[in-house]
Amino acid sequence: MVEEVAQRPSRNPDWTPKVVALDIDGTLLKWIEGEGATREEISPAVYDAVHRALDAGAHVVLASGRSPHGMTPIADLLDLRGQDGDRLWIVASNGAVITRYPPLEVVREETFDAGPAVKAVLERHPNALVAVEERGVGYRVTDHFPEGELSGEMIVTAVDDLVAGPVSRVIIRDPEATADEFVALAGELGLHGTNYVVGWTAWLDLAAVGVDKASGLAHVCDELGLTAADVLAIGDGRNDIEMLQWAGRGVAMGQAIQPVLDVADAVTESVYEDGAAIEIDQWFSPR
Repeated sequence: MVEEVAQRPSRNPDWTPKVVALDIDGTLLKWIEGEGATREEISPAVYDAVHRALDAGAHVVLASGRSPHGMTPIADLLDLRGQDGDRLWIVASNGAVITRYPPLEVVREETFDAGPAVKAVLERHPNALVAVEERGVGYRVTDHFPEGELSGEMIVTAVDDLVAGPVSRVIIRDPEATADEFVALAGELGLHGTNYVVGWTAWLDLAAVGVDKASGLAHVCDELGLTAADVLAIGDGRNDIEMLQWAGRGVAMGQAIQPVLDVADAVTESVYEDGAAIEIDQWFSPR
């Protein structure tokens, strides 16, 4: 786990972020109520705020639980670019995959043996769905996930084949369970040898130990010659907790659940009120 910065720049009025790390779903994109998905539209306020940060010389990095191919359309919607003609950095799959774009190039991938953890979860939730990313295509799945929850094609595959070799990330989803049940399950099982995070629903992401959005962003900062103290991070989900703790300034969206609010340096407005834009504009004021 990446160490937390001791001195938080929220106490320093002269601080300006050099990296703006943004979650996607629930931060940049609004949830479609009752449909378990997000509307892939960027509001003008968020678009303009992101471009003010870019124009001021900040690096904007997308950091999401989405797979790489699920993140590039958001980069396109935002017209994102790297600084000084360089390509954009993207932290995908909750930190397990780091890419540059465009064109999409995987520059770092953390893999692990997911078999034991998947077996342990399925013993408790035998009807749960399992998915592994199939890069550039979609996902290999034990059965189809609810509509709108995965991007790309779904290729039905036996669970033993899914985890036969090293993988970067595994998703386990039980539409009949709750997020609280999965939080309790993960705690009871321990899931040794893996890092895990529970989503808004009964959705469990498994990755290698020590891999999360913070570890992915730390790699990007190393490449840029920067540190955690230079980072403004904004997010709303359990998979953002490590990122918000690690970043120089970690900001929770207004609709975030309590564990996320508890670790944040500040709380902005909800995604429905363009909270990400409000926070960014504190540091890169509109002209």
